Amino acid sequence: MGKKIQPDSCGLGPAFQVIGGKWKALLLWLVHQEPRRFGELKRLVPDVSEKMLIQHLREMEADGLIHREVFHEVPPRVEYSATELGISLDEALEPLAHWGKKHAEEIAARRREAAE
Repeated sequence: MGKKIQPDSCGLGPAFQVIGGKWKALLLWLVHQEPRRFGELKRLVPDVSEKMLIQHLREMEADGLIHREVFHEVPPRVEYSATELGISLDEALEPLAHWGKKHAEEIAARRREAAE
């Protein structure tokens, strides 16, 4: 009897588990460029709700993709930056981002045709 193929057999499963979510790839890209404060991330991604931003940042920190540093100042300051693991994932996503840019118009046209 053949070996049963699991959904993560191709290696994408673990990657999608940590990057799954509408905003995570964008947030990772932003904190890979430079450390960012919460308010700055909120301004850079205005369509994300505060609740979802907090949730994604917590999940990404728990997964080891980003580091949250608290500066004990008045007022308190928190910065998010990419970890080595996060940087490696962001770099792995670059070819996918290029593919998306290259084919975005074609995909949008096909979806419009399918909706008609």
